[in-house]
Amino acid sequence: EIASCLVGSEMCIRDRSLTARNGDVIVANYNGCFVCKLIDKVQARLLSASADFAPVSITPEDEFSLEGVVTRSIRLHHKSPELAACML
Repeated sequence: EIASCLVGSEMCIRDRSLTARNGDVIVANYNGCFVCKLIDKVQARLLSASADFAPVSITPEDEFSLEGVVTRSIRLHHKSPELAACML
């Protein structure tokens, strides 16, 4: 299944049928929050593309579900209320 989500000023296209590989950009539910991060499968961590955020370890106590692998992103140059409304 292919779906989309808004991340900042970009719309990401995710594919739920793909198996995430180390270093892929993924959308996940992490402890009840949807996140878009790079996945480090070797060390079980979520990595940010920004140096402002430290890596987050995924532990057995965490609630974690992979919601898809990001295959494309589209930069939005103008905010669209209609698009934002359909992404809720």
